Amino acid sequence: MNIGLISDTHGFFDPQIPDLFQGVDHILHAGDIGSGRILMDLESIAPVTAVMGNNDYGIAGLDCRETEVVELGGVRVLVHHIVTPESALSSIGGRFATAEPQLVMFGHTHKVYDAEVGGVRFVNPGYAGKQRFSLERTLARMTIDHGRVEIRFHRLER
Repeated sequence: MNIGLISDTHGFFDPQIPDLFQGVDHILHAGDIGSGRILMDLESIAPVTAVMGNNDYGIAGLDCRETEVVELGGVRVLVHHIVTPESALSSIGGRFATAEPQLVMFGHTHKVYDAEVGGVRFVNPGYAGKQRFSLERTLARMTIDHGRVEIRFHRLER
């Protein structure tokens, strides 16, 4: 199964996204979406699971939860915008404990992250919004094959 991972679009749908997500079966958006139109554009590529980011409250057309748990390719994934991997229970709350995810996808920092902490893999695809500061713009593709997860990060050109 192929999954597109994206976060922190802040209302900007980069024209490179359709090519980079071509052939994905599902897309996960880890918040700071910025516009309901972003979700519609992503849904034209594949089904989307998205969560609210700290900048999404009060935006028309965004009807997302703070946390989602989905099972994709036999892997339980928790999606939440602001996560501190080293203290996931305190940053995500009880949903982390009850969901028992194998992978947590998050955003907010605008920085790529991929590490295992306490037996759970934590992934941040970076940010796909308009260029900010000197941070590299990225998104990721995740492949799940018989429970094996492979993640590749893709740089978005300026």
